[in-house]
This record gives sequence, structure tokens and C-alpha cells, in this order.
Amino acid sequence: MNEPKTTDFGYRKVAEEEKQGRVADVFHSVAQRYDVMNDLMSAGLHRIWKSFTIGQAGVRSGMKVLDVAGGTADLARAFARRVGPSGEVWLTDINASMLAVGRDRMLDDGLVSPSAQCDAERLPFPDGYFDRVTVAFGLRNMTHKDLALAEMARVLKPGGKLLVLEFSRVWKPLAPVYDAYSFGVLPWLGQRIAGDSESYRYLAESIRMHPDQETLKTMMEHSGLARVRYFNLTAGVAALHEGWKV
Repeated sequence: MNEPKTTDFGYRKVAEEEKQGRVADVFHSVAQRYDVMNDLMSAGLHRIWKSFTIGQAGVRSGMKVLDVAGGTADLARAFARRVGPSGEVWLTDINASMLAVGRDRMLDDGLVSPSAQCDAERLPFPDGYFDRVTVAFGLRNMTHKDLALAEMARVLKPGGKLLVLEFSRVWKPLAPVYDAYSFGVLPWLGQRIAGDSESYRYLAESIRMHPDQETLKTMMEHSGLARVRYFNLTAGVAALHEGWKV
């Protein structure tokens, strides 16, 4: 009999079919406090990283943009302002709680854009539809990252660009301090602010299990993207990868 396929859930191995539900539980738990925790966890740096990503995206009036795992819509809101009435920005997330927060924030800003709850490994869009596809701090939670990257490349137009913003491999001399913060302070903050230390322990572990900068670059190339490069942000705490559809 074939052994069931397993995947990483933080430092634990779980059956592949279980991971999506476990990740969903994490984000259902933290959705309402997600932005507050991001500001506390990163001392506001996540806003600088996202601002850099928005600048690199080069979104212009009339473009079609897909924000995958867009959560609370930080990127989608910025893109919706840039594409104008002739453009189109889709906010998507697999998690209903996160998507609801993002939709509400879009509406609060007077931005009416389509949204969809969907799996990044099976995007409900035609080939070559979007000028830009972005995913910020979502790829590491996906079960089959290679399939998700291939799907994002599939829905890009020739000449379109994929941007992946994600936590990455920190500069080695900083690793001990970063580990102490991630596994000591982070779960404590999660308990105090969101009432959930375990979800933030998982988030810290998931960062360590995510492919490093060079590995992710290679994965993007294997998905069919060209001219792939990355920018280390804050000594590699995060990295922005970008690649073009040819």
C-alpha cells in the first residue's frame, strides 16, 4: 500500500490533505488582528517592504492585476488606485476570514474591485489574462509551491510580471538574534495581542521551512518565468522576487 504523502506544517509533518485545513485554522484565528500584529512583529517594516513591492510592480492605468493570497488587501488597494476605472484588480485568498477583512478595507476606501475565494494552486482565471500577479507573505503557506507558481505564471500575459514578497533567509550573523525573537517574543506577542501563541509559533516555523532566496529563484525559473531576480530586504528578513512571462 502506498504511504500517504506528507508536507511541512511548520516543523511538523502532516498529510498533504490536512495542511490546507490547518493553515485555514491559523488565519481564521488571526484575521481580525492580522494587521496590528504585522505592525508589532515587524516594527512597521512590512509596510516598507510592501511599498517597495508596489513600486517594483510598475502598475499603470488600465492594467489587469491579480493579488494572490491578498488577505487584508494592502497591495490590492494600492493597485486599485493606480489602474483606475479602465483597469481591473482581483483580490483573492483561500481563507474566507482574511478575504472578508480585505474586502471590507477596500470598500472602506471607496474601492470597488472583484474578489474571489480560491486556491492558488487552481486559479479560476484564463491563460494570459493579467499584466501583473503578486503574492505577499502567502507562498510559504501553500502546500505545493511549485504548482502555485506555475498557476501564477499561467495567468500572466506575455510580458507580464510576477512579484513574490516573502520572508526569507536572514543574513547569517543576525540569525541567533532573529531566532530568539521569532521563537520567544513572537508567540508571546501573539498570546497578548491575538490570544493565540500557537498560530504565531507556526508562522515562525513556516518561515524557516520556506525555500531560501536562490532556491525560490530557481523554482520561479522552472515555472516558466525569465529574468528572475530578487532583492534582499532588511538583511534578508524578507525578499522580493520578480520574474517575467515570455
